Amino acid sequence: MEQERPAWKNKVHEIIFGHHTTAGKGFDVILLIAIVASVIVLMLDSIEELDQEYGVLLQGLEWMFTAFFTVEYVLRIMTAKNPRKYVTSFFGVVDLVSILPTYLGLFMAGSHYLQIIRTFRLLRIFRILGLSSYVGQANVLGDALKASRQKIIVFFGVVLSINILIGTLMFLIEGAENGFTSIPRSIYWAIVTMSTVGYGDITPQTAIGQSIAAVAMIIAYAIIAVPTGIVTLNLKEASDKKKQEKLDEDSKKCHRCSAIIDKEAKYCSNCGKVQ
Repeated sequence: MEQERPAWKNKVHEIIFGHHTTAGKGFDVILLIAIVASVIVLMLDSIEELDQEYGVLLQGLEWMFTAFFTVEYVLRIMTAKNPRKYVTSFFGVVDLVSILPTYLGLFMAGSHYLQIIRTFRLLRIFRILGLSSYVGQANVLGDALKASRQKIIVFFGVVLSINILIGTLMFLIEGAENGFTSIPRSIYWAIVTMSTVGYGDITPQTAIGQSIAAVAMIIAYAIIAVPTGIVTLNLKEASDKKKQEKLDEDSKKCHRCSAIIDKEAKYCSNCGKVQ
């Protein structure tokens, strides 16, 4: 026989995990304010002038926010109906990782800046504002990227091979005197050039090298749309699949003519058969 949960656990669970009650919404708003404030404090702490003058205050605030988030995380585990599911969920992992850097800072200098991952906790705003449809759209995008992964891996494999080839050619043609001191450094130049970033820290000086650079830039413009097309196609397929699943949930077939009708319909709109 399943043991009955203590009343306090149900109450705390309703406040921490719930978002339909006044208390739940209030807690979520306080949580979001604390997350934003902690990120701002972290950014201010990275400014050397402010750190020298207000370092003690800023560190104190960081520890205060970390203590608050630690208590919140422990309470979530204690009151969750399925603690393991929460701990291994996306938000569960983010909640844990967002508090660890402060404690790691006791042993590793500078690691507390990794608290910036707390910004991911702001995604809870979709739940607070009732924007659950945005989460559904995010799932569609995730499905599209998942369906595209094989094509994208092949595409990036080809692009990497082209970069290695062009980088090696530039190393042989330009040489160390023009800044192409090694094949890895030349590949770095090829990647920067084909990504249309063009830092300009290394530039070809010979006519042949400049010609190869021009070809690399043209190739970059030609292939830049390939991953976009792959993802767009799979995004449309994932979106159509989601719409079809929604249609299947909200509709049914007529017993007589098999026409698709509304799930709540008492009569078939095609043949008039009572459902």
